[in-house]
Amino acid sequence: MPSDQASVPWRIHFFQRDVSDDPAEAVPARDFLECLPENLRAKFEAVLKAAAAAPPPKFRGGGKWKAMHGDMSGFYQIGIQGKGMNHRLVCLLHRPADDNIEPSIVCLGGFSKRRRSAARPRDYRRMRDYRDEFWRTGNVM
Repeated sequence: MPSDQASVPWRIHFFQRDVSDDPAEAVPARDFLECLPENLRAKFEAVLKAAAAAPPPKFRGGGKWKAMHGDMSGFYQIGIQGKGMNHRLVCLLHRPADDNIEPSIVCLGGFSKRRRSAARPRDYRRMRDYRDEFWRTGNVM
């Protein structure tokens, strides 16, 4: 990205399933957020907006925005606690090769888990599947 665009806020997109993979064309991250109480949705939105404005590679997030590791390397997560649970929104950073297209945070999906418990392997596997589908189709809304 040219240096004059280095401080341009990143866009926020939500991955949308492809009709060939999901006839309903679900938007998993949006569906996840809509299942949460309004106060938790607002917290996720605030972190997303702050990360996009920072931009994300420089954003520290006060422990709420984190790069993931191991099998989830390349993903980022927003973690919010509420109602005895840890809620996670999993995202990708998308930097198109075309300098005329703004980079984006792509929200893939989310899951909730009990505090102090490990995430279920199937939740991580689903996020990797969504990533692979996004890279294949590029579908966002």
